[in-house]
Amino acid sequence: MAPEGDLPVHLEEPEIKTPWHKALLTNARKHPLGSFGAFIVIAMIFMAAFADVITAFDPELNSFEHMLTAPGSPFYLGTDQFGRDVLTRIIYGARTALFVGLTAAFFGSVIGLVLGVASAYYGGRFDLILQRVMDVFMAFPLIIMALAIVATLGPGTQNVIIAITIPFVPQCARVVRSNALAIREIPYVDAARALGFTHSRIILRHMVPNVMAPFLIMASTFVGHAILLEASLSYLGMGVQEPTPAWGLMLQGGAEEYAESAPWMAIWPGVAISLAVFGFNLFGDALRDILDPKLRSR
Repeated sequence: MAPEGDLPVHLEEPEIKTPWHKALLTNARKHPLGSFGAFIVIAMIFMAAFADVITAFDPELNSFEHMLTAPGSPFYLGTDQFGRDVLTRIIYGARTALFVGLTAAFFGSVIGLVLGVASAYYGGRFDLILQRVMDVFMAFPLIIMALAIVATLGPGTQNVIIAITIPFVPQCARVVRSNALAIREIPYVDAARALGFTHSRIILRHMVPNVMAPFLIMASTFVGHAILLEASLSYLGMGVQEPTPAWGLMLQGGAEEYAESAPWMAIWPGVAISLAVFGFNLFGDALRDILDPKLRSR
């Protein structure tokens, strides 16, 4: 019993934090498709990182004794017209796909983040001019703009990354700007201005952290789009060049001429591209469900 005149003391129960592995399992049960997408992404990263250990064949070494060998031991997915192991080139091609996809998605998302937040924060004429420039870029389909840029710069891995990065910038900038406009009107941003904080501090400390959820979702989906664009450009002969192992190049080499005599040359690279894009899209959808508070509360 508490003494008379004294208010009863209410002790707050300590907050119990869920272990990370249990939280991971809970999210995996809630989002099974996202978990499957994450599994594909992890498997792809594992293949790219340990390609030298997984396979003993050289992806660029020609072996004219084994040209167009049907699937079987030791060439489990067969060989191409130059005697190169298809499975080995698919495994090493994951390196090319991830390098181009992650690099283009990272730079496209980061540049879009900077432009989107700056456009929302400063507003006025700067916002008007920048958004009209974004409209011009978004008027062209991704593949058309990428083709135009590669045709100007020339083929090659670096130019492909630039060609894929540029179309991503306006898409990310638009999404980030729409979220940053709402954050700009919140009172704590006005309070930060009244306290004399610099524009850079307000943007970096108060606005950027609050738009990270849509930014991360856009960045994850961009990787799948970049992998598909890289494969498309390589298939058209305007992307990664031989003898670099790339899934689009493998399709180019076997899709038409050897469609009947050696169909495995086109089937397996196509499966690899489809799985990679499918995995990143599923992972991006699950990430949206986890990070979006409206969807998370349902």
